[in-house]
Parts: sequence; structure tokens; C-alpha cells
Amino acid sequence: MIDNAARGLRHLDWRLFVPKLVTTLREGYDLVAFRHDAVAGLTVAIVALPLAMALAIASGASPAQGLITAVVAGFLISALGGSRFQIGGPTGAFVVVVYGVIDQHGYDGLLLATLMAGVMLIVAGLARFGTWIKYIPDAVVTGFTSGIAVIIFSSQIKDIFGLQMADVPAEFLDKWHAMWAARATVDPATVAIAAGALALILALRRYAPRAPGFLVAVVLASFVVALAGLPVDTIGSRFGGIPSEIPMPRMPELGLARMAELLPSAFTIAFLAGVESLLSAMVADGMTGRRHRSNCELVAQGVANTASAFFGGLPATGAIARTATNIRSGARSPVAGILHAAFLLLFMLVAAPLAAFIPLASLAAVLVVVAWNMSEVERFRQLLSAPLGDRLVLLVTFGLTVLVDLTVAIEVGVVLAAVLFMHRMSEVVAIGRPGTTIIERDEDDETVHAHRRGLVDLDALPPEIQVLQMRGPLFFGVANRLADVVDRIGTPPRVYIMRMREVPIIDSSGASRLREFLNRARRHHATVILSGLQREPKRTLIAMRILHPGDGVRLAPDFATAIALAGTLIPDKSMTTKPPAAE
Repeated sequence: MIDNAARGLRHLDWRLFVPKLVTTLREGYDLVAFRHDAVAGLTVAIVALPLAMALAIASGASPAQGLITAVVAGFLISALGGSRFQIGGPTGAFVVVVYGVIDQHGYDGLLLATLMAGVMLIVAGLARFGTWIKYIPDAVVTGFTSGIAVIIFSSQIKDIFGLQMADVPAEFLDKWHAMWAARATVDPATVAIAAGALALILALRRYAPRAPGFLVAVVLASFVVALAGLPVDTIGSRFGGIPSEIPMPRMPELGLARMAELLPSAFTIAFLAGVESLLSAMVADGMTGRRHRSNCELVAQGVANTASAFFGGLPATGAIARTATNIRSGARSPVAGILHAAFLLLFMLVAAPLAAFIPLASLAAVLVVVAWNMSEVERFRQLLSAPLGDRLVLLVTFGLTVLVDLTVAIEVGVVLAAVLFMHRMSEVVAIGRPGTTIIERDEDDETVHAHRRGLVDLDALPPEIQVLQMRGPLFFGVANRLADVVDRIGTPPRVYIMRMREVPIIDSSGASRLREFLNRARRHHATVILSGLQREPKRTLIAMRILHPGDGVRLAPDFATAIALAGTLIPDKSMTTKPPAAE
């Protein structure tokens, strides 16, 4: 019997690595679903086409290498991944790292670093590290993402203004100094093309949001340059066009010394790929109500990056904007992502010669919009209202990303967040607030029953009321559990009572997850009552504009008041419970 149970457990574990493609096909896949996936795949391919080339150029690579990455890695991420709607390919998060690796170690060094990162991701997925990545604080993620946005924007100034520069320094301050020194070489025609493409993208986003603004702007800019014979840099003049085929795979040159030298870069690539892909999968879950398999997703990202290195491509991960476009376009399954890669391959095979006419200024305009989207200005501003420690983590991570190095920024940001958390916990212990514990105590059955009798018989509450007990600090390490608990409830009730008496602090990540929970309850027309909210958490929620008048959230000083208030919200139900004691 024990052997059978062990075999069953092992079988259950490996089911977590079954790709979502297999799951959806088992559920039943018909012509209607394929039609929806084909439309979504074509739509995403139209969006991804200029992005793949633009991101590759910004990374110091060729546009062809960006397309190869989107085709090879995009196919494998959708075919093997743990999300139904994930779209993979090159993303803005890698621009800084890829540019630095190519600058220091050459393109062969990048291929080896990408291969090593792929192996790291596979090992991380098999070791069930998928849930660990969720512990990265929001302040760290927003800090390095906004920093990357600033660097991407800075890298496009040369192509936007047509500056004549023999070499562009990699360092942020040196780059701006060199561009300022070359300001006399500004080309009016290049500026006009970039400004026109940018204006068209923004206009289409506002007045025709369903139109593929990036592609329309790039195509029209190409026509203008070709018909008017404008002397501006194009893909053809700088790169000689793009090939009309996928190269044969080859193994990057290996060597222990070389691998040791590239280990920090490989770790950064693996970290970014893991974080970005799981963030994208979580966004997709929020839009669709589905749930991804985080460890299966990491394994797929690892396989995709390994294959991309073999074919001479760039690092790849899940792309949030393209995944959201895939969902909005009606995708039903991972087949949409596979078809997106197929459509991009078709473009390379059929229309590659046309890419030579694309002006680099139009691709720079595309990346300016990408940088703005990545900057998360509103999110950054919101975190500036968070507690002092979160603000410090945000600004330090942002500053180090821009001025020093992304790897250093992530390491320092995570360590600083952990140190600040431990400091907060020491303050909680020093104050000696009763009942505050990080680890919930074990209780015997009699104690539990006595506690329940002294408060209220929760089993007698009507199903329209759900009580959630929160204990300990709501910080980045446990914030994601809130969504897991809510998912297990099933059908949303009419009223949620969240008992917050034993929550001494809430950091920015915990506040963000609470905001998502409140928004979800609001969408289901459910009222949320926060019971016993302490002063410090309340101050944080107000500062981050999560608690404000008219948002449908009720506050109750204690559990007794919360129960009574919940009863008034469902007057058609009688609650036969004993009067609860104060918390």
C-alpha cells in the first residue's frame, strides 16, 4: 500500500510538468477553437514582428537574430509551457544585459550565457523553484524594470536624431555625454521620420486601439523613406537586410574558464527570464481566470533559451504585452502562440527582402513606446507613497540599474528588502503586541473548539459570508497566498470578512495583492469588511490609495461589529450564531 501511495505521489508530481498544450488538447479542440487561435496568432505576430527586430537592434544584435528568437523560442514556450496564453520572445527586460554581454564578451559569449541560463531554468523548474520567484518584492521588480526603461530610451536617442557617432559608450552617463558632444550632427530627416512614426503610434493607440500601431507606423515610414529617397539609416544600410531562412543549429564554444567568466551574466538572464515569464503568466491568469503551472513554465523557458542559443538567437521570456494581446484577440489555447511563431517564420521566408527598407528611426520610435510602457510611471509613483523601507528599495534598485549594473541592482535590492523585513520584524517583537506571530501556533482540538465557541460558530454562517483570518505580517513573502486562498473558496460570496487584528504591518507587495483582491471582489459585486485593521497597516493602505471613500470596502473595529454589519448586507438571511466576542 505504501509503495502504491508513493508511486501515486510521484505520478501526481510529474503531472505538474505536463504542458498546457497537452491539457487543452485532452479537453477537446475543434475547428472553432483553431479559428480563434489562428486569428490571435496572426494578430500577435503582427505586433511581434517590428518588436523583435527593434529589441534585437537595441541589444546590439541584428534584426535577424531577434526574429530567429521570436520564431524558435516563441514556438517552444507555447508548446511546452505551463500557461495557456503565454507568448514568448525577446523582451525589453533583456536589452541591458544582452548589450553588456555582447560588449564585453562578444556574441559568442552571449550564446554561451544564454545556453547556461537555459540549463539553470530547467534545473530551477525541476527543483520546484517556480513558487520561490514570487517572493521577489514589488519594489525590486518595479525598480529594475523602470531602470531598464530609462536605459532603453537612452539607447534610442542616437537613431531618433540620426547622430553621427563612431562608438556609443555602454555606461549611462558616458553615453549621454557622448551624444551631447555629437549634437551638431542631428539629421532633420531622421528626426521627422521618428517623430512621425511616434505620433502615428500614439494616435492609433488612442483612436484605433485595435489597429497594429507598431507595424502600421513602420510600414508607412518605410514607404515614405523609399518613395522620397530620404538619406536615413535603414536595416539594409546598416545590417544588409535579414536572411530568408533559419540557420542550422550549432553548439556554442564551451570552456570552463569561459563559463566561469559568464556565470554572473547567465544567472541574471535566468533570473530575468523566470521573473518576467511568471509575471506574464500571472497577468494572463488574472485576465482569464485560469491558473498556470509555474514550474512547468520555468522548464519551458529553459528549453526555449537553450534552443535559441543553438540557433544563434537571443535570450527569451514571456512577454506581458504580447500575451495580453493574445488574450484580447480571442486565443483559446497555446496553439495561438505556436501559430504566432509560424507566421513570423512565414514572413522571414517570403518577405525578408522588404525588411531592408525599414528605417531605424521608426524602430526607435517603437522602442520609445516600449520604454514608456515598461517604466510603469503610475506604479512607480504609487510605490513612492509606500513605507520608507519600500521606497528605499525601489530607489536603490532603480539607481543601481541605471548607473551601475542590473545584476548588482537585483542582488542589492533583494538583500536590502530582506534586511528591512527582518528589521521590521524585530520592531514588532520589541513592541510585544499580543498575538503577533510569524509562524502560526499549533493548537489541540479542544483549544480550537473552545476558541470557536467563544467567538462565533463559523459553520452556522450563511454561504454568502466568508471569513478570512489573517495572521502575521502581510509582506512580499506571503502576499501571493491571499490569491491562492481566495481561489480555493470557489463561488465568490456576497460578503468577505477579513480579520486583520493580527496583521501588524503590510508592505507594498502585500498592499498590491490586497488591492487585487479588492478589485476582484468588486468585479463580483462582493463587499469586503476589514475587521480590526491596525493603525500601521491602515496608514499604508491609505497612503497607497487602496482605502478611500466609495470603494466598497467597509471597516469594522472588531469581529463582532463585522458580523453584525455583514448581517445587514444580506437581510434576507437569518444568522443563527452566538454573539461573537470582541477580538
